[in-house]
Amino acid sequence: MSITLMRVLAGSAAVLLGALTPTAAGAEPLREQLIIVEAPQADSAIGTLTAYERTGTEWRTVLGPTHADLGELGVGEAQDDVFRTPVGTFPLGMSFGREPDPGTAMPYTQVNGWDWWDEDVDSPTYNTLVRSQAKPSEDAENLGHSGEIYDYAVLVDHNPQRIPGRSAGIFVHVTDGEPTWGCVAIEREQMRTLLRWLDPAAAPRITVGIGRQVPPAG
Repeated sequence: MSITLMRVLAGSAAVLLGALTPTAAGAEPLREQLIIVEAPQADSAIGTLTAYERTGTEWRTVLGPTHADLGELGVGEAQDDVFRTPVGTFPLGMSFGREPDPGTAMPYTQVNGWDWWDEDVDSPTYNTLVRSQAKPSEDAENLGHSGEIYDYAVLVDHNPQRIPGRSAGIFVHVTDGEPTWGCVAIEREQMRTLLRWLDPAAAPRITVGIGRQVPPAG
């Protein structure tokens, strides 16, 4: 085989390989979802919620900013029995509600009077959803009997290791117009919109902070 022919074949192979290999321009763009909750100061029981989505390097606003009710004692370090919304960035977990699935891509459980969130620090099922006809521990919240706030909700997975003392049962849920026990609460239709937008494939997260917060660059 001549050197010229070998060069031609090598060039053809390189072209073919390039056609089969995704380029940076043609690759699937990065997609992320981020909810940002801003409290004006640490002891604020009200703030704002804004939802953003990023495709590639560009963030765009998809919801808000809208009014959000926060913990009765404001925002800060998470502690059991302290009505404060945890500060930080956390993944969003399962969603649930007393109402049927509104069309979310997130895992969704329709709850009733047999569904509890276990908040007992001495319980083996601390900070989990428990289905039981009877109350599963001394400190468990009945999700089906807690009113319209749990018509729609999504878990803020701030304590996935379920470490006692670091707080349990923190959600984004429907507001009743009052400060929360540590959750973030927004209007019902906005909560429905949020759930329909959320997608586990986009690694949804929530950031709770004091003062102005912006999506990360890059």
